[in-house]
Amino acid sequence: MQVKKERLQSLIKKELSQIIFEDVKDPTIGFVTITDVSLTNDYSIARVYVSFLDKIDINDYRLANLNKAKGLIRSKLAKKLAIKKCPELLFVIDDSLAKGNHIDDVLKSLNN
Repeated sequence: MQVKKERLQSLIKKELSQIIFEDVKDPTIGFVTITDVSLTNDYSIARVYVSFLDKIDINDYRLANLNKAKGLIRSKLAKKLAIKKCPELLFVIDDSLAKGNHIDDVLKSLNN
């Protein structure tokens, strides 16, 4: 069962990346990268972790605009997936890269 869930998460990640790149025409979103997708056990909710590669100070604004396009994104995703019910999408900013850089900076400062 776990293998099926991981495979579906990977498929959702791939399809969402393509849908956002090709179909979402909002220029305020900019360049978005889907870093991970996490499904609940009943496959009803997909938490989609995204990162924006520029202008860190307006990420919340860009995330809000991405959430506005959630209906379009979900309908396109439902057409591409071969499952009964398309999961609800929850977009979340993935700040693991920033946290990793901060930890790296702290470690470098300790070595000096």
